[in-house]
Amino acid sequence: MLALVAGLLAPVPASAVVRSPEECAASLDCTGAEIDRMSMAERLEFLRLVQSGPAAGLGASDRWRNIEGVISFFRDRGLGAPGTWVSHVDAGILEGIERGVAIALGRSTDGFGNPGSVRWADYLTRLHRGELTDRGAHDRAWGEAEQTATDHGVAVAEREHGLRQTAVERRFFLFSEFYRWALRNRPAVLDLLLLHAALLNPVLVLRRVPFVDWFTDVRESTPSRKGCEMAYAYAQLDPVNGAFSTLDLLFAYVPELFEEFQATH
Repeated sequence: MLALVAGLLAPVPASAVVRSPEECAASLDCTGAEIDRMSMAERLEFLRLVQSGPAAGLGASDRWRNIEGVISFFRDRGLGAPGTWVSHVDAGILEGIERGVAIALGRSTDGFGNPGSVRWADYLTRLHRGELTDRGAHDRAWGEAEQTATDHGVAVAEREHGLRQTAVERRFFLFSEFYRWALRNRPAVLDLLLLHAALLNPVLVLRRVPFVDWFTDVRESTPSRKGCEMAYAYAQLDPVNGAFSTLDLLFAYVPELFEEFQATH
């Protein structure tokens, strides 16, 4: 009996505690493992609270709206359940953002072993100082931070948990890689569109700059959400060669995305 009582009174291991999105956004110290246990709806709430709360003090109240679009897509499609490959990668991304905000605010120096944390802290510090007013420089810094956190999430999923992408997830993931590549390589994207836009849509030649501005605007959720919907539809097809090149992705996604851009602009 005494042993039973002692067991009931024993402290609950920290790893077993499930904190709410509000608690995580306020403390900025929820680990990737904790975020992995959140539903996609909870992660969306968490990210929005981080932006409207602590990140707002750094001038970043709207700098992850594009990620909101991706998470809302996962939520509505029932994708990324806790413990899956998608969930761990997404948790690594959110952990990097959270810890980056904490470091940039001077509340901590611990990145929780996520190299994306330091990258995000550097991005936020430069943003707060007014050093990222140039669109190309801003998007490159954002894209590098996001890529680093994403790579960490992939490593956690695959090395720590032994998970592997399904064929559909791999093809879908290529879209997110293409998106981050576009952020880091704006001049190259504009050059590609100049060379190939006539084959995609003649009007795109003239409107490629505002289109790329819209597509890569991290403050917008529509382009990423729309891109996810199209990418997931394509991902469920089985390509003959089993892989897409950057040019293949350009031809696959850009025409429909440009139609969406024209409809809203």
